[in-house]
Amino acid sequence: MNTRVLRTELRRSVAPWAGLVVLGGSLAVLYAVNGLWWQGTAAWTGQWTSMALTTRSMLAYLWPLSVGFGAVYGLRDARSRTAELLASTPRPAWRRAALPAGALALALAAGFGLLVLWGGSQVALGETDYLPAGWLPISLVAVLALVAGAVFGMGLARTLPSVLTPPILVVGSLVAVMYLRQTTDGALPSGQASNRLSQLSPVTDMPREMLLTLSGAVDLGQALWFLGLLGTGFALLAASTTRARLFAAAPVLAGLALALLVLPADPRDTYVVDRAAAALVCDGPVCVTRANGTQLPVLAPAGKEALRVLHDALGDRAPATIHEETTLRANGDDRQLSADTVLVDFDDPLIARATRAELTRLLVAQGLAPNCRPRTPWEGGGQLSVPAQSVVASWALGERQVQPLEKPEEDPYARAAWTSATAAWEKLNALPRAEQRARIAEVRADALSCGDGLTPLTGKASR
Repeated sequence: MNTRVLRTELRRSVAPWAGLVVLGGSLAVLYAVNGLWWQGTAAWTGQWTSMALTTRSMLAYLWPLSVGFGAVYGLRDARSRTAELLASTPRPAWRRAALPAGALALALAAGFGLLVLWGGSQVALGETDYLPAGWLPISLVAVLALVAGAVFGMGLARTLPSVLTPPILVVGSLVAVMYLRQTTDGALPSGQASNRLSQLSPVTDMPREMLLTLSGAVDLGQALWFLGLLGTGFALLAASTTRARLFAAAPVLAGLALALLVLPADPRDTYVVDRAAAALVCDGPVCVTRANGTQLPVLAPAGKEALRVLHDALGDRAPATIHEETTLRANGDDRQLSADTVLVDFDDPLIARATRAELTRLLVAQGLAPNCRPRTPWEGGGQLSVPAQSVVASWALGERQVQPLEKPEEDPYARAAWTSATAAWEKLNALPRAEQRARIAEVRADALSCGDGLTPLTGKASR
């Protein structure tokens, strides 16, 4: 392809606008909305895989738009009424098709590539030092999907040169993307329809678990599917006879058949745990995942101090280790607690923003009255355990007054819970020391069995 002609095509066509929409539209959504993609360990600038999956989720609207841009581009010859003239030239049809298709593909790849480059730079400048290899195929398949959708739109518009073709393709692509949408409400993301069919969509849902990544079978199957779609689009773009247009369906059918053979049917084989990221790195009894290894220098001293306090409070029944929580669970499911280990969830907003002294207090609270219900940006059930955790942490640290783990809320239910916590604190300190230890042991047993923690302190259920 003549580079000078390609530069002219890029300057005078709609192609650069497609790249600008991909880049500018995605950044506008990511930065204008304070969404969950900024929260927790799976924040889009926190880890490489999370960045790749979040930018890939932008294809929910970028892919239909790329198909629409391709369709508009494909109508250019029909609008200018030069299709018959160009068909009569001795230049091969595939070479005429390669120029506009290449210009649009280059613009889309550049726009999405700059988006990934910006996100990657934010991850590289952040706290993580874990660099997996699996994030790159996720982003490369996204580029392939955008290019394939645009070229397919061009080919259909060249075959059906109507002003209605672009809007119909955009709406149809959007409906297909929404129908094949995946959900992350379960322990593993899965499709609302057939799990295998949902993987034909270029879109992934926003990541909720930092340790999950797409399997190699998904990357390969999707690549085959979009290569087939790209081949059919280009064949339609270059076809000049009805027979050639019929044969143009062969690549997409072959790609679909191969993709369905490769793509896994079970969600367990679609999203898999990155074992290297989940491997534990430890400093004595305190362990975190390799992906969050930079948290260990802060967590280890606070954790060792918390274990000492817990041993003083519980004796031989105290937990001996502190581990980062890695168990996958559905949205809203209870945590799987352990009496021998203090589990640390870095998605807990209290832990995420805690200083060194606050972190020790939080770990003591988790050791004495762990919240069974998760406390994350998308789950708020664990807030009900904060009053009981505040009481037991203040008792174990030998404080004169109960110190809230966080500022109490102003709603009536929160005020009632803190009133109960204050009464529980007074009752607890009025008991002999031996009975206080016994009462704290009851609190811990109640919390480990998913109670509210306040019942053993007050003698009645809290609100």
